[in-house]
Amino acid sequence: MERTHFHRTTGCGQISHAYLSKTVRLVGWVATRRDHGGLIFIDLRDRTGIMQVVINPETAQAAHEKAEQLRTESVIGITGTVIQREDHTVNPDMATGRYEVQVEELDVYNYAQALPFQLDQADIVDEEIRMQYRYLDMRRDTMRNHLVKRHEVMHEMRRFLHDNLFHEVETPVLNKSTAEGAREFLVPSRLQPGSFYALPQSPQVHKQLIMAGGIERYFQIARCFRDEDLRADRQPEFTQLDIEMSFVEEADVFDIVEGLMQRICKYVFNVDIPAQFHQFSYQYAFDKYGSDKPDLRFDMPIHTISELFAETELTFIKNVLK
Repeated sequence: MERTHFHRTTGCGQISHAYLSKTVRLVGWVATRRDHGGLIFIDLRDRTGIMQVVINPETAQAAHEKAEQLRTESVIGITGTVIQREDHTVNPDMATGRYEVQVEELDVYNYAQALPFQLDQADIVDEEIRMQYRYLDMRRDTMRNHLVKRHEVMHEMRRFLHDNLFHEVETPVLNKSTAEGAREFLVPSRLQPGSFYALPQSPQVHKQLIMAGGIERYFQIARCFRDEDLRADRQPEFTQLDIEMSFVEEADVFDIVEGLMQRICKYVFNVDIPAQFHQFSYQYAFDKYGSDKPDLRFDMPIHTISELFAETELTFIKNVLK
């Protein structure tokens, strides 16, 4: 079998003026394929974006024959020259829309079978089908961006906490069962029949151990497991940021958390937020919003109007006032 190489010179979404008239090697998935009666146009996609490549049977006959057999989501590699598109063919909606690659060689790493759903129509596809073919669902921009943003948030968390003298310490996942608030998942031990490990609801016990051990500033992006009934804001496993500090006061904790949120919003979401958050007492929050976690986006505070009904004769209102 002929050996092909996967080496690439750049990503599909990174083609720019600097690559003009240069030979490049790109690899990725076929996002779309269009046959214009001789010329075949392919939008080639990888993690960096999309690049249009053109296969002309007059200059690349072997590549053209392979391209005729391609389906969407086939995996290919191409070698070709970057050229600038004519003005009337420029695609302003694509970051690389001013350029295309004239293909000289094409390698097919995997021919795709018929897809269970089209990626650009996934929003109207039953969720169970999307979960069954999760690897396809993850190729969509929306899903990939979710994963990228999650990575960026965690990266900025680590950078900020490192800059503030915290140490990241991993804690065990297989634990002794502890009497905490939530029900734990139990894992049977093969080596000690009848005994069980418990998956952590949170690293609470270990955090206390770390503080007593003198680490002073600890953090962990930890997986937590709770064997509880599902609710809108509860699931069996989730990730939380754990922070623990010694020799600090309440204001120090506020400063760290507020600074962390500022960092994430600015560098990940390009949003500036106030240096200090609103601080409410528990009683004020309940009197004003009826909740200890009010959503301040909705300007609908509770107003006490009891004095307006001080002289009322309506029995049900009098009972409420009492």
